[in-house]
Amino acid sequence: MKWTGRFAGYGLASLCKDLVSGLIVGIIAIPLGMAFAIASGVKPEYGLYTTIVAGIAISLFGGSKFQIGGPTGAFIPILLAIVMQYGYDNLLIAGLMAGILLVLMGLLRLGAFIRFIPRPVTTGFTAGIAVIIFSGQIANFLGLTGIEQHEAFLANMKEILIRLDTFNPSSAGTALICLAVMLLTPRFLPKVPGSLAGLLVSTAVAGLFFDGQVATIGSAFGAIPSTLPRFHIPDLAWERIGLLVQPAFVIAMLGGIESLLSAVVADGMTGQRHNGNRELIGQGIANIAAPLFGGIPATGAIARTATNIKNGAASPASGIIHGVVVLLVLVLFAPYASDIPLAGMAPILMLVAWNMSERKEFARVLKTRTGDSLVLAATFLLTVFTTLTTAVEVGFLLALLLFALGMRRTLRVSLTLPGPAFEEIHARTEEKRNDCPQIGVYAIEGPLFFGAADKFEQATGETNRPPSAILLLRLDKMPFMDMTGEHHLSGLVRRFLKQGGAVFVSGIQPQPLETLKKTGLYDRIGADRFFDGAGEAIDRALSGLDDGECLDCKHLAFGPCTASSNARDQPQLAAKPGDASRDGARRSPRDTST
Repeated sequence: MKWTGRFAGYGLASLCKDLVSGLIVGIIAIPLGMAFAIASGVKPEYGLYTTIVAGIAISLFGGSKFQIGGPTGAFIPILLAIVMQYGYDNLLIAGLMAGILLVLMGLLRLGAFIRFIPRPVTTGFTAGIAVIIFSGQIANFLGLTGIEQHEAFLANMKEILIRLDTFNPSSAGTALICLAVMLLTPRFLPKVPGSLAGLLVSTAVAGLFFDGQVATIGSAFGAIPSTLPRFHIPDLAWERIGLLVQPAFVIAMLGGIESLLSAVVADGMTGQRHNGNRELIGQGIANIAAPLFGGIPATGAIARTATNIKNGAASPASGIIHGVVVLLVLVLFAPYASDIPLAGMAPILMLVAWNMSERKEFARVLKTRTGDSLVLAATFLLTVFTTLTTAVEVGFLLALLLFALGMRRTLRVSLTLPGPAFEEIHARTEEKRNDCPQIGVYAIEGPLFFGAADKFEQATGETNRPPSAILLLRLDKMPFMDMTGEHHLSGLVRRFLKQGGAVFVSGIQPQPLETLKKTGLYDRIGADRFFDGAGEAIDRALSGLDDGECLDCKHLAFGPCTASSNARDQPQLAAKPGDASRDGARRSPRDTST
């Protein structure tokens, strides 16, 4: 059988590689799946169901060969808030709706647009999520009891301070042992998953030395069933759907962002390229399927994807195998998972938070003290102290505002002579400012868009220069123009034409030209008045000037003006400015176009 697509060239050697990588990633995913589920406010087995169903679906239908999907730390604060406000059943509905949104986003080819979210925004909310995850495990680490969970960060911190008198040394000792094993395992046993080793050792220690003194999964959530997840269609009542539109949208957006970021990381590690739209569709299918089996929302997991690649994964089969491994462990060893101490789970999540915090990138951006630093700080603080939705919205709008202000500063509008590039037709130096009374030359440099349109209006509306017969717009350094910019440019042209003048345009770039054609301004100006270079446009303009005004003019702005000056002193030698231009008076043989 000949494999094609993502399985092209697949053989026995590739299968062996996928078996190894899938087994390793599957073992790593087991403690993480349970830990993420518990932190999200649901039973640990729901995290395992998600790892199985969503993990297999993402590998089957996604757009990256090496993507490993499942529950992730990024979802924890969102899912916990939904569970607290709407309940677990409604979380399943929100996840299913998010899956439908992701499929639609993929079908509409929005895979590239999600990546337009500025990096400081993603870094800011990722660091904020890391703080929430880390702080959320302090109570389990210290073994505090009577803790009531709140949606607000400050309320949770206050709750921990109030309950510090319930500190459990046995829980803290178990947590420290798990943390120590996790930190030492990569150093001495690099091929053994640190989280799994820490969990096994801390479970053994708690059972041998602190039996009955440390809260376990079984004591907190009941025994984990060793059966396959049960298929169940949630109650999709219209009132529930309307209630959960916003949570579903947040899940879809974060899931899309995280999955595409993970796919980009995979591309960088392998030199291959993922299909962004297919990845969104795959993520959508996974999030539609997972709730049908009691699973929570899932997305691409960067750390597990990187581990998959480092262990030699050759195809999406490794992700499918990782889901099968979790399924087998669930069926064969679920009863033993009930003895896992919650204090042993806490360091796993704390280390996940530490690794996902992007602390180096965070510090680097802050040190620049630029607008990006402000966006980063605002997004981070709003994620911690408000909600992720508010943080992303404000961060994105702030980044957009700062971008607009930055682009505004690049716009320059000047009433000028052609400049050094047009010495061939320029009899006097620029410094002397011998402007022509009949030809006004506006040079527009930078994007003409909504953020800079008022600056353009001010520059073109407040000049003390009297009306000219001809207006030349030099647009060779204007790369972009939106409809607001076109509106203001159209107003300038309209005013000039109303005075009986003519408008010439030189060097216009493709995007602004296309915009002018769509709005009709191109035809209003006249196709014959668009030129490639300013020299060519000025030649044309000089041929149509009023000879009488040229004879009396003392500005001598252009080369042909010298002929007019001589004609004034020696009438018998008078010549039309246009003739002088064509005859090459004060002209270089070089081409005048730019």
